[in-house]
Amino acid sequence: MNNKLQMTWDLDIIFPGGSASKEFSAFIDQLEADIESFANDVQNLRAAQNSGNTDISGIAKAVLFMQDISSRSREAGAFVSCLTAQDVHDTGAKLLSSRLSGIRASFSASLTVYNDVLSKLDETNFSNLLKQPQIGELEFALRERIRRSADLLPSEQESLIAALSVDGYVAWGDLYNVIVGRMTAEIEVNGRKETVSMGQLANRLASADDASRSKLFDQWETSWANEAELCAQALNHLSGHRLAVYKARGWKSVLKEPLDVNRMSQATLDAMWGVISNSKAPFVEFLQAKARMLGKEQLRWEDVDAPLGETTSSMSYEEARDFIVRHFNRFSPEMAEFANQCFEKRWIEAEDRPGKRPGGFCTSFPVSEQTRIFVTFSGTPGNVATLAHELGHAYHQHVMRPLPQLVSNYAMNVAETASTFAEAIVSDASIQEASSDAERLILLEDKVGRSIAMLMNIHARFLFETRFYEARKKGVLSVDELNALMSEAQREAYAGALASTHPHFWASKLHFYITGTPFYNFPYTFGYLFSSGIYARAISEGPTFAEKYVKLLQDTGRSQVEDLAAKHLGVDLTKPDFWQQAVDLAAADAREFVRLANASQAQSK
Repeated sequence: MNNKLQMTWDLDIIFPGGSASKEFSAFIDQLEADIESFANDVQNLRAAQNSGNTDISGIAKAVLFMQDISSRSREAGAFVSCLTAQDVHDTGAKLLSSRLSGIRASFSASLTVYNDVLSKLDETNFSNLLKQPQIGELEFALRERIRRSADLLPSEQESLIAALSVDGYVAWGDLYNVIVGRMTAEIEVNGRKETVSMGQLANRLASADDASRSKLFDQWETSWANEAELCAQALNHLSGHRLAVYKARGWKSVLKEPLDVNRMSQATLDAMWGVISNSKAPFVEFLQAKARMLGKEQLRWEDVDAPLGETTSSMSYEEARDFIVRHFNRFSPEMAEFANQCFEKRWIEAEDRPGKRPGGFCTSFPVSEQTRIFVTFSGTPGNVATLAHELGHAYHQHVMRPLPQLVSNYAMNVAETASTFAEAIVSDASIQEASSDAERLILLEDKVGRSIAMLMNIHARFLFETRFYEARKKGVLSVDELNALMSEAQREAYAGALASTHPHFWASKLHFYITGTPFYNFPYTFGYLFSSGIYARAISEGPTFAEKYVKLLQDTGRSQVEDLAAKHLGVDLTKPDFWQQAVDLAAADAREFVRLANASQAQSK
């Protein structure tokens, strides 16, 4: 292993020169030309079909051409997302992002015609299509596309929606990114004023002592309040566009699209949230115990993720790599080797510096057969867990590489399964290797904190967004109304356990403004709990489960989640039993924290 790792990623190996890359410019020029060619092809296929001449061979070629374009579109999107994340001030990257949005809109418009051609195939012709070279293995993706297209408007209208979305729907999401990119805050560090990005401020807030934390959170809330009017415009109009499209299509529920995208049923979603809503007590007790340890009667919003104290498990970047690889290896040597290569090949952007966007992500380059991970690493246990989380995403993408692109497109909910599974391996290892009960308590708090995020914070986001969309049907909401909806959702989701709320959370959370994926919330919770069941199975079965795990992951792009769970785990996701067992695993950690916290306080008296 390389003892000294670089903390910046290597993008030049994919397209040299960043946003000024001539190679990338040529790549998207060709992509744009091929999309135009594809559009002509499917128009001709539809014309022939309408005249009674169904060209099965031509349709098969179009399927494979579409798959190739999809791979290259993902490659381009991944590169641009990396550029905009590593430097929010990169104007060239922003221009590329806008251009790519237009190219994708053109592709989306042509896909509506392509869907129309597929949808008009009778079962005999469809069976003949599946017999064409390389097409049979794409059956799930093709049938899914036909099923979903039946819920859409006529192709001409869908094409118009896609075209108008570039300067409408997508533009509101882009505006939000511009707002966040220009935001800074001035904080005091060791008696000196320092200007930081919002991502850096979030990191400082997470590790601050009590007095500083309150002050930093006030700055955080004030910063978002200052931009709230613009954020509200973006959110209102983004959602307004979405609602108008849904109404035109005759969709009555705003959850139809996110459920379809995540290949899950309303019954599964209801079962999951029902169990969570009825199982808050252990997590409320955890928050109360943490409040006592911090010397408070009740936690404020900004205290939920507050550290309990210094931990000796703070790591360098190299130590984090070694720790993650060592514990991945106990589950799967293949997974460990892959993770090590991500560090060695500089597939990870981890440097803590100004100008980076907040948060973390993992993105795939299907043409280059590489991935890139984006985090801001400062050595905390939470940072190590986040690294493991994103490496789980990367491993998921890695095991999908042998499969065709069209059946590699797994949804967000199962994507979070692999990441949370990897995170659990590292978190449990940290707790088991703790040098004392005091150390174990701190690490356990970090682990249960992620349960709080998934079962309470995400729940608040889901409640807010669901209620926001219902209210938005009646008209635009003001900043005050948005604040009120958010505070109400937080109080309910946290079961009244907090002394304060974060009213402007709707403005500060990027997920509400992502146009490509509506309701960017419940899939996190699904993945967290689904992975808990898989993790429990891995523990009980030992190393032999690693191969089964890969097979499960490889089915995530070609199966409804209910079928996936039934096939690989033998469980029914529409019933509460599985979800209750998963929540109970998290609750056990919460109760263990309360026990250790009470013992610690008793000893200190």
